[in-house]
Amino acid sequence: MFAFVLEKLSVWFETAERRRREEYLAQSSDIVQLEKRIRSLEINGYTL
Repeated sequence: MFAFVLEKLSVWFETAERRRREEYLAQSSDIVQLEKRIRSLEINGYTL
């Protein structure tokens, strides 16, 4: 039971983090800014 709850929480946190990254990238005003943001996420990690 504990493993099931832990797995569900893990999935929930991963989904929330993915949404935050996608929103951050979607705020780019042009392709150049989008590429800079993607590069920044790759270099500095995926937490915002």
